[in-house]
Formats: sequence, structure tokens, C-alpha cells
Amino acid sequence: MRRIILLLMIGLMLSYQSYSQERKLEAEKEVVTNHQVTIKGQKISYSARTGTQPVWDKDGKPIAAVHYTYYKRSDVSNMGKRPLVISFNGGPGSASVWMHLAYTGPKILNIDDEGYPIQPYGIKDNPHSVLDVADIVYVNPVNTGYSRILDPETKKETFFGVNQDIEYLAEWLNTFVTRANRWNSPKYLIGESYGTTRVSGLALELQNSQWMYLNGVILVSPTELGIERSGAVEAANRLPYFTAAAWYHEKLPSELQKKDLDEVLAESESYTLNHLLPAIAKGAWVSEDEKKKAIENFSKYSGLSEKVIAQHNLDVPTSFFWKELLREEGYTIGRLDSRYKGIDRTDAGTRPDFNSELTSWLHSFTPAINYYFPNVLNYKTDIKYNMFGPVRPWDNSNDNTGENLRQAMAQNPYLHTMVQSGYYDGATTYFDAKYTMWHIDPSGKMKDRLSFKGYRSGHMMYLRSEDLATSNEDIREFIKKSLPTAGTPAKY
Repeated sequence: MRRIILLLMIGLMLSYQSYSQERKLEAEKEVVTNHQVTIKGQKISYSARTGTQPVWDKDGKPIAAVHYTYYKRSDVSNMGKRPLVISFNGGPGSASVWMHLAYTGPKILNIDDEGYPIQPYGIKDNPHSVLDVADIVYVNPVNTGYSRILDPETKKETFFGVNQDIEYLAEWLNTFVTRANRWNSPKYLIGESYGTTRVSGLALELQNSQWMYLNGVILVSPTELGIERSGAVEAANRLPYFTAAAWYHEKLPSELQKKDLDEVLAESESYTLNHLLPAIAKGAWVSEDEKKKAIENFSKYSGLSEKVIAQHNLDVPTSFFWKELLREEGYTIGRLDSRYKGIDRTDAGTRPDFNSELTSWLHSFTPAINYYFPNVLNYKTDIKYNMFGPVRPWDNSNDNTGENLRQAMAQNPYLHTMVQSGYYDGATTYFDAKYTMWHIDPSGKMKDRLSFKGYRSGHMMYLRSEDLATSNEDIREFIKKSLPTAGTPAKY
């Protein structure tokens, strides 16, 4: 009997080992499929290459596998003129799923026109994809998507930090571009949220360490990029976003509510820069009259009561705003997209119980991406697709990525930057995005190569049908604008 039990245990162990081996990610694997999509009325044939490419250590040993999906238009013969867009999302532990399946790629989510989930879940063709003008590769950094560390002895610090992330991804991209034979192509980086930190740093790292020069960087809902804005600037800069969210929920005074959003935001921005910022900067030494007027106008442009603004000394946290704006109606509003409403356990409190927009997005994105890879791209694996992967602790020290981007632009006259932001984004607010753009180049000598585009949606502006069309067209025009006429030298 003991012998039988022992044999059964050995069998179970062998079975478990076999199963574990099957779940182990391969350092290199690629699957190629062919497809068609109609973009702006034109039928586009393309190949989709999805798989893993290793990250090697200094001795050439694979220590991690980075998963990517590369879309390439099939009817282009001169790849030297064909732009390549390299796409990253943020987190920093987020997969590239968001822009991949909802923004620039050939397929998008099956959602309603405002971005809310509907059933049956799934995907559909993206008639606004930029694949008509550029090939695209979506990259999942280590521990996001299907990407994983392969070598258990490799320290996590190798990957998980502002500068470590930039360094290994630049090396990885060098290999990818070489294997794809895209060195002659005009190249663009697009990043969303923390991905903007990533691509801003990569712009200089690719240039200085890999000798790879770019034509453009697109910052979608950018972070602060290491640009200082604490104190009075941080407090004042929130107001235009408050104005946008309050306008959407019809909480502004009637004279503002009846105006168009763009007109109201222009007023709020002007007040913020010319009056609110100086009042907050004066602190306790602001005159009673100036403070009273500041509280009145803050209330006017935010939809909040003068009482709570005075209680916060004009420094109202965004988390409190999400809880307070619709408190009397029994709702909270979303962090990344304040059009979304949530319901808390109690109406009391200083911040929402959960991010109402994120739960909505995961509702539609997760089934779509897990269906898409095995059923459409024929990429099958038992590795879990990490929408958000374990990358903590993350080393945020020495974040000079805004300055990195400035240096890259200064050294490369071809390089242009475009910022895209949703007005209802309360995490990386649109006005902070403008501030970031203003301070990337304090000299103002490169202003003609910096541009801003705003949209009537949130962090992922492309989830709204109208903004999906507009924002992709803005990328399309940005690419065309930043492609120099043949023979134009890169010089000042």
C-alpha cells in the first residue's frame, strides 16, 4: 500500500513538473498571421507578428522575455519611407493593452460610443487606426502582459525603476529594429501615462546609447516627467480640471454652464495663472480681501462650496474633489475619467472607495485581450496576461525624463513632440500636461516643435468614439508634419 501511495505521489510530482514547464514562457517565439482592415474607406492588408524577444545580460544569457505585437502594412515596398510607431503604456506596471486594443491598432473594443462596456464582449475593426500611414509595435515591459523575468537569480532592480526601465528597453529596441530591418524608417515613440516618462527618457537613451534618432514623441496623458511643480503651482494647477469636470456634471453657475467647454476652460486657465496662483503663493500673508475673492472664484470655477474651499486654504486635493462634487446626489466621480460615477459605502469621507472608471475599463478590456491573442492572432500560452503586473518596489529616483526629452530635441532638429490630454482626466490633468509642455523647453527656442491637443474625455480619450477619430487624425497629421521633405538636412 505504501508503495502504491509513493508511486502516486511521484506521478503527481512529474505531472506537476510537466504542467509547470508548459506554463514557462519561451525566451523567443513568434506567430505570424495576415489580416485586412478598412481605414478611412481604404482597405489595408497587414501582417501581425506577435511573440517574445529576449532581454540578455552582459554575458549574452536570456534573463527576461519581452512580449510584443508588430503590425506591418503588406503593400509597402520602400520601408525607408514607412514610419514605425513604437507604443508603450504606463503604470509603470501596466501592459500595452490599452492603446493596442482601443486607440491606434487595427482592432478596438466592442464598447458604446462613450466608452462604457457592453455585452457580448469582444473586438471590432478600427476604422481610425494609424496603420494606413505607419507600422506599429506594441511593447509590454517586463512583468506586464505576457512578459516575464526568466532567470530567477536576476535582481528585480535590473528592470524596475525609471532609469533601469529606459536602459534595458533601449537595448531591446535596438535588437527589434535590427531584426525587423527598420533602421532606415522614420521612428516615433508614443507613451501613455507613465509611458510618457518611459518614452521621454528613451528619446535620449536611444539617441545617445543606441545611436537611434527619432522623428517624433507623442505624450498621451503625460506625467510630470520630473519637472518641479510642488507647492502653490501644484495646488493652483488643479482648478482648470475641476472646472472641466464640474461643467460636465452641470455644477457650475448658470452663466458658465451655458457657455461651451472651451470658452469656460480658457476663463478658468486665465484666472488660475493670473490670480489664483499669486494668491496661494502668498500663503498666510495674502490679504483678507484677496483671499475672499480667491475663495469665491475658486467656488465659481469648481462647483465646490466656498466653505470647503476655505477649510482647505485653497489647496483642495483631487481625491477630495472626486468625493465632494456629487456628494449630495450620492455619487463619486472617476479619477482617470471624471465622467464616470461610482457608489460608496457611505456618502461621508474624503475620498472615493474605488476608481469607478478603472473597474469599467477592466470590464471590457480583460475579456477582449484574452480572446484576441489566441483566437485572432493565434498566440496561445498558459501564461496569464498581466493587465497590471508586479513591478514594485519601483525606483523613482533621478527622474530627469523631461530634461532628457529636451536634450534629445535640442540635439536632433528633426524631433517633434505632441501632447494629447483629456479634459476630464483627474490623475494626469490636462492643465498639468500643458504646464509640462511649457517647461520641457524653458528657452522657448523649440516651441515650433511642441504642440498640445485636448479632448472631451478622460485619461484614455480614445475610448470616446468622437475622440477616437479626432485623436488618431491628430497623430496622422503629426507624423506627416514631422516627416522632412526629401533632402532636407537636420540642422539649425
